[in-house]
Amino acid sequence: MAITRPHHVIILSILLFASISAFAALVGGWTPIKDLQNNHHVAEIADYAVSEYDRRSGAKLKLVKVVRGESQVVAGTNYRLVLKVTDGSKTQDYQAVVWEKPWEHFKNLTSFTLLH
Repeated sequence: MAITRPHHVIILSILLFASISAFAALVGGWTPIKDLQNNHHVAEIADYAVSEYDRRSGAKLKLVKVVRGESQVVAGTNYRLVLKVTDGSKTQDYQAVVWEKPWEHFKNLTSFTLLH
């Protein structure tokens, strides 16, 4: 049985909607980062976030581990990471957001917030 022309329009509309939805999830939406503990690039971003915060604030925090993370495609990539850090006497969780444009060798710590 041949598909008539109106069916083509419906099928194409469904495929177009699915493609647009998938693209919207990739660009602008936050996506969980998989396998955080073995992701060397995320570890570099986390180290950068802590050292940049220390540089700006005068704090002396040390990264313990990356608890969870998400990425967002923008003009580059935003990384939103929950980091367990210590100041030597106590350990606390912070949320760090780092914007990276690797083709320009650019990173910027846009926020570093204590979580309660």
